[in-house]
Amino acid sequence: MRLVRVLAVASAAAVFAANAARAEISVIVDKSAQRMTVKRDGVLLYNWPVSTGRRGYASPSGAFTAFRMEADHFSKEWDDAPMPYSIFFTKIGHAIHGTNDAQHLGRPVSHGCVRLSVANAERLYGLVQEDGVLHTKVTLIGSEVAALARPDAGTRQNNNLAREQQLPPALDPNVQDNPGYAERYDRSDRQPKRRYIDPRAQYPQPNYRPRYDADRDYGPPQYVQPQYASPPPPRQPLYGYPSYPPGYGGRDE
Repeated sequence: MRLVRVLAVASAAAVFAANAARAEISVIVDKSAQRMTVKRDGVLLYNWPVSTGRRGYASPSGAFTAFRMEADHFSKEWDDAPMPYSIFFTKIGHAIHGTNDAQHLGRPVSHGCVRLSVANAERLYGLVQEDGVLHTKVTLIGSEVAALARPDAGTRQNNNLAREQQLPPALDPNVQDNPGYAERYDRSDRQPKRRYIDPRAQYPQPNYRPRYDADRDYGPPQYVQPQYASPPPPRQPLYGYPSYPPGYGGRDE
C-alpha cells in the first residue's frame, strides 16, 4: 500500500514538472498600431509589424486560446491563397500566418487574419510548437479604424520593417537560401487558368455588303400609275306586257 502511494506521488510530481516545464506564450496584437508582441512567461521576445483585417473584414477583438497549427495551409475561401505557418485561434478560421505581401505589413489589408512576414511566422510557429499550442494565448486589442486614420498609414509599413533591429532580414521566397519554402509554395504546377477564346475567330465571318451605294444619287422614287379601263355603259331594262293564260282577262286576243 505504501509503495502504491509513493508511485502515485511520484507520478503526480512528474506531471506537475512536465506542465511547469511548458512555458506560457502570450501573443498580443495591437490593431491600432498594427504591431504584435510575443512574450514567454512574461519576458518580451519579439515585436513585429502585422497586418490585420481591412475595412469590412475586421479581425476579432478579445482573448483567445490557440488550438490548431498547420505549417502548409492554403485558404479554401480565398482562391487557395498560401497561409504558411498558420496558428488558428478562432473556430471560424482566423489565424496568425505568414504572407508574401510583406510590403503592406503595418496596414490593415487582410481578410480578418493576422499576417506576419514568412520568416517571423516561422519563428512564432516553432516557439508555439515547442511549448504547445494550447499554452498559447492570443489577445487582440485596439481597432483597425485607428490604424486607417493615421496620416502616415500609407508609408508606415516601410518603417516597420526597418525597425526590426533584433531580427535578421526576412527570407525571400524567390531565392534558394530559404530551404524548402520555394518547393512548398510554388504554385506553378497548378493547372493554368482557362483562356477565353472568341468563337468568331475560329469560323469565317460573312461579308455584309451595303445594300445601296451611299454616294449614288438615286433621285426621287419612280412609281408606275395603274391603268384602269372605262366601265361599260349601263344597260336599260326592257319592260313588256305580261302574258296571261287564256280566260284570265286582260287584252282580247
